[in-house]
Amino acid sequence: MTAARRRSATVWRAVVPVVAVLAGLTFAMSGVAARGTDLRGGRSTRLADLIETVEQGNARRARDVSALHDQVAALTAKSRDASVEGAQAEAQRLSPPAGLTAVTGPGLTIALNDAPAGAIDRAYPGLPTPSPDDLVVHQQDVQAVVNALWAGGADAIQLMDQRVISTSAVRCVGNTLILQGRVYSPPYTITAIGDTDRLFGALSRSTAVHKYRQYAAAYGLGYQVGTRSDVMIPAYTGALDLRYATPAGD
Repeated sequence: MTAARRRSATVWRAVVPVVAVLAGLTFAMSGVAARGTDLRGGRSTRLADLIETVEQGNARRARDVSALHDQVAALTAKSRDASVEGAQAEAQRLSPPAGLTAVTGPGLTIALNDAPAGAIDRAYPGLPTPSPDDLVVHQQDVQAVVNALWAGGADAIQLMDQRVISTSAVRCVGNTLILQGRVYSPPYTITAIGDTDRLFGALSRSTAVHKYRQYAAAYGLGYQVGTRSDVMIPAYTGALDLRYATPAGD
């Protein structure tokens, strides 16, 4: 064997164990990360499945909160302590304006919906060709309707199946709506209780709602308003704690 071959063999004998160790470490790390599952499994990484999992968890927590509310109410009702009774009376006084009691009465229902399938391929004489963003309901569209209804003196507002209160945040991700931890797809239904004439007037005066209605007329987005003689909007049962950012170190 020549000197060059002996050097080559020596190098390979040194390199092979290192490669084997690195390969072993890689397999071990993959096993720990996967915890026995497929790292490329489509179901575990699809956004829709992650949203569904979170929504199910939120629904379970909402049921737990409701049950705890009932327990607190039952225990409070048994108390004969003067301070507890005073706090309970104050809570009852503040519950209606805070949205913590159910409300019934006449009102309006507004439905917002994306443009129908194929709308982007149609011709619109005299109008610019719409982009995909022009054909879907956006966060600002839903918020515009909610704000107009508040301005019109609504006694209570419900978005989809949830009561909206002063701390409720309307957010859209893509073409889905997220409200208080739950996810909804269009059409979006907004119900308000109050003087129907005032509510109609507030919707008509809103610049933001007017702009949405222009897009609805041009490109086929959904905008329907109907009156209802008797509506029941349930009490808000979600969390009331406010979360906010604070400077680091405070």
